[in-house]
Amino acid sequence: MVNIYVGNLAYSVTDDDLKTLFESHGSVERASVITDRMTGRSKGFGFVEMSNDDEAQAAITKLNETELQGRNILVNVARPQGERPARGGKPERRQRW
Repeated sequence: MVNIYVGNLAYSVTDDDLKTLFESHGSVERASVITDRMTGRSKGFGFVEMSNDDEAQAAITKLNETELQGRNILVNVARPQGERPARGGKPERRQRW
């Protein structure tokens, strides 16, 4: 299973738009546009999962920097999320003795 990152999406792109685009290059297991939890608006990127490695690599090569709804999309293999730095809050203070 290959997880593919798709960036620089127009805010109007839907899950179905992504799936349709990638299905022309192979079998798509899942396609999703990431949305903001509060507003429900697209964050401008998404992910596509393809089960065949060769089809996924071909899709990445053929679709990277191509136009989708007026924007040139960025397509590459998704990196693992890994640990992210803490957000917000106050920095820890050192205790003085």
